[in-house]
Amino acid sequence: MTDITEQLRERVLAAAVDKTPLCIRGGGTKDFYGNPPSGALLETAGHAGIVAYEPTELVVTVRAGTRLAELEAALAEKGQMLAFEPPHFSPLPGGEGGRGRGDAAVDLALSPDPSPASGRGEMGATVGGCVAAGLSGPRRATAGAVRDYVLGVKLLDGKGEVLNFGGQVMKNVAGYDVARLMAGALGTLGLLLEVSLKVLPRPPAEATLRLELPQDKAIEAMNRWGGQPLPISATCWNDGLLTVRLSGARAAVAAARGKIGGEAVDGADAFWHAVREQQDDFFSGEAALWRLSLPSKAAPLSLPGEPLIEWGGALRWLTFDGPAAVVREAASQAGGHATLFRGSDKSCGAFQPLPAPLMQIHRNLKRNFDPQGLFNPGRLYPEL
Repeated sequence: MTDITEQLRERVLAAAVDKTPLCIRGGGTKDFYGNPPSGALLETAGHAGIVAYEPTELVVTVRAGTRLAELEAALAEKGQMLAFEPPHFSPLPGGEGGRGRGDAAVDLALSPDPSPASGRGEMGATVGGCVAAGLSGPRRATAGAVRDYVLGVKLLDGKGEVLNFGGQVMKNVAGYDVARLMAGALGTLGLLLEVSLKVLPRPPAEATLRLELPQDKAIEAMNRWGGQPLPISATCWNDGLLTVRLSGARAAVAAARGKIGGEAVDGADAFWHAVREQQDDFFSGEAALWRLSLPSKAAPLSLPGEPLIEWGGALRWLTFDGPAAVVREAASQAGGHATLFRGSDKSCGAFQPLPAPLMQIHRNLKRNFDPQGLFNPGRLYPEL
């Protein structure tokens, strides 16, 4: 365990004096996500270690630079997990490029160009990056999103002050729930130091089924099943095949298998891992990858190519190199929005532009937490 809070604080204070923008990076595995990173590199990977873990209380507190794989391994030893299944976008532990850098990794040197050529960090995903990106995996539709599991955070603001929000228990709050506000902020509001997360027991039984269905029928089936007491924990449709994962008590899983039908899938863990980590063939190639968030019942969109659909119809991935306005207009007409998740040209902006009132809220938050605009400038929107 390594606590380099004071070193990080000194860097922030120095940047505030020099008015030097900072690019906060954990493992660098999500540098491709959002608008391109810029600023002097500030690494958090050396600020690592599990601070407190109470399996009986279903809560863990970790430093932000802790490798996500390390945390998940510790949870697995106790039969527990991060229920939102965060993607790593990095090699498996022990594999090529998956080696941790250890407690000695506290190099905080400035770098004029923090962007790796590949966009995939060698160090491995960190807990801080997981929260800052706010990305969830296949289980999100039924288990909840990253923000639903954030109980508390400790962070450095743009004035170098250490702030604590939330705690280690679920409770009601008045005003902004600042701890959860950090989920998906891409480090624009502050430098995460510690995060307290709610964890859950692993399900005692799982099974994965596959059915042949066209897109419209698959969307209808996923929404019909979603309204029934079935232990569905993930869905994925692509190229005429609907894959459904069941998780829960053995009796419940067995009963649901009989009701849904289809064929059992061998090696299902590898399939869901490939979907979560975008290693499925659908995600290969150089075309721009769009992430569309839609009402789950939205009909198939009139866009080129067939999507990959998750979360019961609410998340739709599309590879499309055409104009951004075409995708975003289609998503808006369906009641949702579109994010340019991966692409070499993000001049259109990675995230769909916000209405003026929402953008003003973002500006106010940025001004309060980071008055000089030091942290990850432009990662969410050019104005922030």
